[in-house]
Amino acid sequence: MFAYEFMRNAFFASTFIAIVSGIIGVFVIARQLSFLAHTLSEIGFAGASFAVFMGISPLLGMLLFTLLSSVSVGTLSLKSSKRETAISVVSAFFTGLGILFLSLSNASSRYATNILFGSIISIDQQGVFQLIGLSVIVLISVFVLYRWLAFDSFDTIGADAQRLPTFLISILFLVLLAMSVSVGAQVVGSLLVFILITLPASTAKYLGKSVLAMIAWSVGLALLGVWGGLYLSYITNWPVTFFISSIEVAIYIIVYLFKRKA
Repeated sequence: MFAYEFMRNAFFASTFIAIVSGIIGVFVIARQLSFLAHTLSEIGFAGASFAVFMGISPLLGMLLFTLLSSVSVGTLSLKSSKRETAISVVSAFFTGLGILFLSLSNASSRYATNILFGSIISIDQQGVFQLIGLSVIVLISVFVLYRWLAFDSFDTIGADAQRLPTFLISILFLVLLAMSVSVGAQVVGSLLVFILITLPASTAKYLGKSVLAMIAWSVGLALLGVWGGLYLSYITNWPVTFFISSIEVAIYIIVYLFKRKA
């Protein structure tokens, strides 16, 4: 399998994407922002479509749209009373916008499919370096902000009592989430990236007894999903996205049922 350059590129890229998604996902679940992660993925679709229309890198378009939208959408969604309505409206608008840009750019249906559902095996060496660079930025940022982020995510009352800059922490986290969505979309596509961000972390919630333990479980499960998906896709020639999604869903169901009986 590793005799082929495209498989080596896919392996390295998916490894870093899984690590980033696994770590960020723990805080997404703790902060109850799964729906927002889904919305940012659809905004990423619009950004990638805009990039195709403008003739620039789809990854650059995803980053541009998700970064600009994360703060504004996130600020609205922080108010729980208006969260679902605001996110639903933005989600619908950007989905339509993405379809418009694809139509105007005369992109082929295959290109549209790659944006929506991912095409990790077609990533080149330059794309790998770009993803690794973005992943390193996210990981360093999480490391620097870890104490504040963990405190604010798992003990909001305590964070307020300690007078932590909770609003600033939330905004910074939303920026990191936007970058993670743009990175993760390269594996499972813009419409399914929230699976890689939320499902391993949701499973880890049942397995880990501390924040670090949940992060370890989440990263491990994300790696299992992408590595297993790449291998199964290689031997069957079926879409890697299908296998990643199936593996993560199966693991979640098994753990959930086991914990429910215990």
